[in-house]
Amino acid sequence: MAKKNKKNEAEAVATEPAKEETEANEEEEEEVEEEMELLQVDVGDIIKVKQILDETVAGTLVSSEDLSAHGDKVQIEEEHRHDNIKLFLMALACTFAATAQFGLTSDFPNNRLWLGVCCASYFCLSGILQLITTFIDRDCIMMTKPLKDPEAIKLVKNGGNQEMDKYGIRVRTQFPRFSEFYTVILQFQGKEKSECVKETWSVGQFFDVDGFFDEEGLMIEIEKLYQRFEAGKFDSEGESEGAVTKSKPKKQEKLT
Repeated sequence: MAKKNKKNEAEAVATEPAKEETEANEEEEEEVEEEMELLQVDVGDIIKVKQILDETVAGTLVSSEDLSAHGDKVQIEEEHRHDNIKLFLMALACTFAATAQFGLTSDFPNNRLWLGVCCASYFCLSGILQLITTFIDRDCIMMTKPLKDPEAIKLVKNGGNQEMDKYGIRVRTQFPRFSEFYTVILQFQGKEKSECVKETWSVGQFFDVDGFFDEEGLMIEIEKLYQRFEAGKFDSEGESEGAVTKSKPKKQEKLT
């Protein structure tokens, strides 16, 4: 009887590691499934589709570990100064609007002069913001800083691009209305007649018929595009700002 009990105990001890290993494998599989969850959008909403594509492009350039051909020795930093200026103008315009709405209306018409000043200031600042968006930003979604790390500068110059320490990158995207083609253009920020690299894809390469988004697929394409820019393998010179690219897109296959 004692031998039988010992045998049962030995079998129980032997099966415990197997159960723990099975449970660990199941947890890993669940984590992988959670990580592989795809974002689903209405592909008929072109504004939402472009927003998701633009966010993925910007996120890849500033956070992807495989972005540069030189690994993590080359880090791209986003330039926030331009956005901060726009945010300041927005905040100032809202301050004038709130003052006119809640601070001056109680004593109207005695303070109508100040009320007029606040309203005029709000409309002027709003107009300036609209001009910046129309004539300066255009199709730009992000700007980056020039490289500052000496080792990164040396690696990039040896790789072919001689000016990433002088200029940042201006990231432009184009998704014309009623078109299925999405274009990304990388060029030097602040340089006249800048060299650039560009690529055009059908959105069908990144969205299936149910609207599931292949984020990893787009990230891989953006990494390839950036590595061309980093290597100095430019497509053309003097790419006009805001012009819709007419390059013939490559034939793409839809996701299965």
